[in-house]
Amino acid sequence: MGLRIKRTPAFTIKLFGRKQQCSALNVHLRDTRYEIRGTKCSKRIVGGYAPVPHSIRYIVSIQTTERQHVCGGSLINKYWVITAAHCDYSLTIYEGTEQEILPQHLVPHPEYNKTTNNNDIMLIKLKAPVDLSSYVSVALLPRQGAPIAEGRMCRVSGWGYTSPNTGLIPATLRTVKLPIVSARNCNSSESFDGGITDNMICAGYSTGGKDACKGDSGGPLVCEGRVYGVVSWGKGCADAQFPGVYTAVSKYRMWIDDTIFNYYTANGQM
Repeated sequence: MGLRIKRTPAFTIKLFGRKQQCSALNVHLRDTRYEIRGTKCSKRIVGGYAPVPHSIRYIVSIQTTERQHVCGGSLINKYWVITAAHCDYSLTIYEGTEQEILPQHLVPHPEYNKTTNNNDIMLIKLKAPVDLSSYVSVALLPRQGAPIAEGRMCRVSGWGYTSPNTGLIPATLRTVKLPIVSARNCNSSESFDGGITDNMICAGYSTGGKDACKGDSGGPLVCEGRVYGVVSWGKGCADAQFPGVYTAVSKYRMWIDDTIFNYYTANGQM
């Protein structure tokens, strides 16, 4: 199967400098037609806190060209970003210093289903390499099929929206720690009632109160130092009995590796 690549128009990318509180990439989208994750929520990461500055160096913020935050993502090598497939729009990348880079292609998963949210994952190819430093680095990914145990504490991070109407990016990144919820509990009749596929994982508290929220889609759920989840969808934000739902990255490690390898092979760069 050939790569499903979408070409993007011209964009810019800048890397955070020393004065920024949180280092990351910011990817700008040209459209905000969707509201997948946490449409009823008016806050950013719910029940969270500001992390230590420069401690989350791989996180990406996807924004409109007017600098309005829409989605998150993770830098997985100098040329590639991983995010959610429902963040599938023309995009620009921005950060706080003078280095500028152009994104080149979007590669959504070919079997992404907008109705079920299954296979909600996408790769973004950048036109030039990111300059890695003590403020910007790449995220580690789990091996193919690697499980993550129920109850394991993980961390989801993002800027999210400060209100559902403005979508303004907060001054500081937010993060919250959440336990993994079993597929059996997440799929129970009291929760998502069978809506969770084998390609999804759930994280949150049965009592609610802590969760990813609107604007955090595509961002990383990090467990044991690796990105095990991509923020995908949910019911409201931090509602009791409804944990956040994430794309299970370990189900796609081979797809990620093969997509990147095949891209360079097809373009005669191997």
